[in-house]
This record gives sequence, C-alpha cells and structure tokens, in this order.
Amino acid sequence: MNKREKLAELRHFVARYHLPDMRPPVPLGHDAADAILGGGLRPGLHEVFAGDWAAGGFAAGLAIRAAGTRPLFWVRPDYEALEYGALSAQGLLELGGHPAGLVLLRAPNAAGALSAGADILSCPHVGTLVLEIGGMPRSLDLVAGRRLALAAGEAGIAVILLRAGAQAGPSAAQTRWQVSTAPSRADDDDWGSPRWHASLIRHRQGATSDFFMQWDCDHGLFRDAEAAKYAPHPGAVVSAPAHGQTQARIAV
Repeated sequence: MNKREKLAELRHFVARYHLPDMRPPVPLGHDAADAILGGGLRPGLHEVFAGDWAAGGFAAGLAIRAAGTRPLFWVRPDYEALEYGALSAQGLLELGGHPAGLVLLRAPNAAGALSAGADILSCPHVGTLVLEIGGMPRSLDLVAGRRLALAAGEAGIAVILLRAGAQAGPSAAQTRWQVSTAPSRADDDDWGSPRWHASLIRHRQGATSDFFMQWDCDHGLFRDAEAAKYAPHPGAVVSAPAHGQTQARIAV
C-alpha cells in the first residue's frame, strides 16, 4: 500500500464519524476543574507537562473525554516508545476509551510528528489529537506552537501536547498542566482508579488552581479524589421489584 492509498484509507475511516457544527467545552467530570475551565476542556491547544511517569494516563483521560465517540489520534516520534513505553490499545480500553477509534502514528522525529499533526487537523471528523513530544526539540519552538494552536482553534479540535523531560517556556496554549502521581488513601481498595496531582499553571481564559483528580474507568471521566471516597459504588446492584416492596418468605 503506497502513501496515497494509506491517506485514502485514513480519510475513509474518519468519514464514518459525524462531526457536529460546533463543539462546546467538554466537561471533565471534576466539578472544581470544570468551574475553573468555564465548563470543561475547550477546542485548542493544551499542554501536559510530566512530573513523573503518570502524565501519559492523565493526557489519555483528557483525550478520551475530548474525543467522545470520534477518532482519537495519537502521534509520537519513534524514540518516545523506547524511552517511555508504547501505547497499548488494551490499556486504553481499561481506561474506558474506545480502541476501535484509536489511530496510532509514529514519526521519525519531532518535526515529523508536528507535520503529521498539521495534516490530521486539516481532516474533518477528528475527535482529538495527542502529540507526544519529549525533551526540547528545536522544531517545537514558539512559532510552531502558535501554528499548532491556530490550526487546533480553526478545526475546533482539542489538541493535547504531552511533554516529558521538557521545561515549560513561552507558549500559545490555552492551558498548561503540571501532572504528577497522587497517593491513594491507606484505606482505599479502589486500586484500579489512577490519581494525580494536577496543577493548572496556565489558563488563558481564567484562573489557575491545583486539583487532586481521580480517573473513573467505568464512566470515563475525572472525579474529585477526596469526594470519590463517598461516591456510590458503580457496580451492579439488585433492582427494586416493579410491583413494590416484597416480603421475605420464611420456610416452615
């Protein structure tokens, strides 16, 4: 399959998804964060800086929320997989995402990843785009960031720029998050729900703040890590009978 055939196949894939006329902010599920963000994550460029290895899961959560049922594109240079591990479709499924709508692309370098991202943003029906670019490549300068932010805004798509091993500098991003792992409670047995200390250190439309955020894998959204302890259990329970309250029968 040549390059033209691959591009035609990709366009056919994304054409199956419906693109709404306007994309309002997507609520993250965390009440305090949504209030600060003005309703949720807006289309545009959003940066996630890694305080440790957990930032990839946080970026995946943002992408899952922003993409909804539309395709999620994840682009990374080849060296990212060697340094930080490969993205797993099974892992995305366990987080509550849709592997069938996941498109993984590997570029030879950071410049190639930015070029692929620009091509993706020019296509309709894209749900969201994650650009995973670590370190401090020369190709990702302020001019490149402005171009990326402009393309994301014009396309009405949330672009998550995941930065590992990088230093924050001038940027055109709407939001900038500094993310690190948050400890679980000693009495908490819900070990399958990851938690983060997420600092919103840049917000072009409003205030900044710090949040302890927990990902709800069953519902695919963020929750307040403190309030989650008192939330109802999402598992199945016995439904009430349709004809009213029943009485237990006692065998004689």
